[in-house]
Amino acid sequence: MRMKQARKSIKGPSRSLSRGRRDSRTTSRFDVVTIGAATRDVFVRSKHLERRNDVRAPDGFDTCLPMGAKIPVDELVFETGGGGTNAAVTFSRFGLKTACVTRVGDDLGGHEIKDQLKREKINTSAVQVDKKDKTAYSIILLSGHGSRAILVSRGASSNLDAKSIPWKKLDAEWIYLTSVAGNSKALDEIFRHARTSRKHIAWNPGNGEIELGFKKLLPHLMQTDILILNREEAAALADTSSRDLNGILKMLGALPRLCLIVTDGANGAYVNARGTAWSAHALDGKVINTTGAGDAFGSAFTATVIMTGDLVMALKAGTRNSFGVVTHMGAKAGILKSFPSSKEVSKVKVKQLP
Repeated sequence: MRMKQARKSIKGPSRSLSRGRRDSRTTSRFDVVTIGAATRDVFVRSKHLERRNDVRAPDGFDTCLPMGAKIPVDELVFETGGGGTNAAVTFSRFGLKTACVTRVGDDLGGHEIKDQLKREKINTSAVQVDKKDKTAYSIILLSGHGSRAILVSRGASSNLDAKSIPWKKLDAEWIYLTSVAGNSKALDEIFRHARTSRKHIAWNPGNGEIELGFKKLLPHLMQTDILILNREEAAALADTSSRDLNGILKMLGALPRLCLIVTDGANGAYVNARGTAWSAHALDGKVINTTGAGDAFGSAFTATVIMTGDLVMALKAGTRNSFGVVTHMGAKAGILKSFPSSKEVSKVKVKQLP
C-alpha cells in the first residue's frame, strides 16, 4: 500500500490527528523524531545453552552457562540496536521524514551507528557524541528456541542531554520516545517541549522509566498520545498482576490521549482506545530472536497512525513488522522495507474485544 492510498479517516474513537498526517499543508521539516538508545549488539546463538524452568523469569525459564566449560556457538552476528535507532529505521522505511536523537561514544561503534542511520536516510544532526563514555554495547545470548538474555553496558546512551537537543532544527509533527534509562530530567525536558510546541508524542518507556513510579510518570502519561508497553511493564506500572490483563487495559487505557498498546509476545498485542479495544494474534513462524520486536511493533503502529489514522490497520502493521524482526537475526534485519501492502497484512487477524 502506497502512502497516498493509505490516507483514510480514523477507525476507532473520534479524534483529529490532522497535525500528524502527511499532506501538502505539512510545514514541519520532519514527520517524526525518535529519541532513545543506540547500541552495538552482538548476537550469540547456541543450541547448547541450557534452559531451566523458572517462574520468576520474564519468559518462564533461565538460560544456564556451566562455568569452566567451552560452549560451541552456532551463529555470531554483529548489528546495531537501541530503541531510538530501531524505531527510526521503521519510520524511514515506511516513507516518513525521520531524525534520530541519541548519544554514542567517540569510537568505532558510534561511527558505525551514525553511518547506518545515514544509509537508512535518517537525519543524524542531533546524534550526540560523548567524549568520555563509550557507545552502549549489548551481548544477546540466544537459545535454540529464540529466547534470549541480554548483557548490557549502557555507556553513552545513559547520558543523553535533553537540554542540548536542537529542537528548532528538528521541527516535527511527532516525537517517538523510547527509554532514556530512567533520566527524569530528560523526560521532563522532552515532555515540556512537546507540550509547549503542541506536538504529538508516542512513548515506549523502559524499566528505568517505570521504576520512577506511577505518581512521577502520571503527568507524562496523560500527555502521551500513544502509550506502548509489554505486558510485564504494563503490570508493573499498574501495580497489578500480569495475569490481570483486563484490569491493566482498563486502568492504563484511560491515560493516553489516543490509545494504549500492550504487547504480549507470542500471544500477540492489544490496543485500548479509551474503552474500544482490539486484539491481534502473533503470526506463526520460527522465532529466531525477540530482541527489537517491541520497537518494531510500536514504531510501525505509530507510523501507520501518522499516515492513515487507522488503528486497526496500525495493529496489523505493527504485528507484521514485529514478525519480520523475530524471524531474523538482529533488531533491524527483519524490519519491513516499506509501508506494508494489503497482502502483507492480510494474514493478521484482528478482533474487537467486548
